[in-house]
Amino acid sequence: MKYFASIHLALLFLFSGSMLAQDHSDYQKKTFEKDGESIPYRILFPKDYDPAEKYPLILFLHGAGERGNDNEAQLVHGSGLFLKEEIRNNYKAIVVFPQCKAQSSWAKADYGDGQFIFYKDAEATNDMWLLEGLLKHLKKTYKLDKNRMYVGGLSMGGMGTFELVKRNPKVFAAAFPICGGANPEISKKLKRPHWWVFHGSADQVVPEKYSSQMVNAMKSKGINVKYSVYEGVGHNSWDNAFAEPELLPWLFSKSK
Repeated sequence: MKYFASIHLALLFLFSGSMLAQDHSDYQKKTFEKDGESIPYRILFPKDYDPAEKYPLILFLHGAGERGNDNEAQLVHGSGLFLKEEIRNNYKAIVVFPQCKAQSSWAKADYGDGQFIFYKDAEATNDMWLLEGLLKHLKKTYKLDKNRMYVGGLSMGGMGTFELVKRNPKVFAAAFPICGGANPEISKKLKRPHWWVFHGSADQVVPEKYSSQMVNAMKSKGINVKYSVYEGVGHNSWDNAFAEPELLPWLFSKSK
């Protein structure tokens, strides 16, 4: 077995890209510190941000290829969506992209013999512990609409999305994991949010079965879940998910 932090790393980096083609300067650089440890993150405020006004929160978790401490790489995938003029005008929210350390992960998973093993009751990874601290910090620091808090992520971040909701079952109104997976036995702890799960049918890095088994388990618990499978699409199904015209309308329509 190998800890997820090291699996398929070279392949995942192929999907990452080493340079950010878009200007992301509107995402402010910040760092959250707790007990001598830290997690870097980027935060995007709405246009004409008013500190006295409540805003929804969108928390997005990157994949394994974007880990590190440069506070840059986590913006490679997805951040451009929230910079679009029409999005910033119509969907005002505080958007946060934290960055997981190299050789770490959002959720514990093992990989061996061509299979992932997801755990039902694993202890939080150090970066999940810091992520939860960051989430509490954001709630204390900014006026957030506590009924409209959303989380999503891709690949390792999709796995982290399931894990974060499992550990904080009453926090989020909606979640959108992309090409991720988890242990189906945690489904009973995922009942509160609305879910939209995405995967590519031809994914050779994190096979589609890991999302489908989660969706089936969640549906058996009566959980409100949508599932989009993109035929012939590989691991980069996030491109399809971000292009979904209904993704943000769906997300912002959800409230606790």
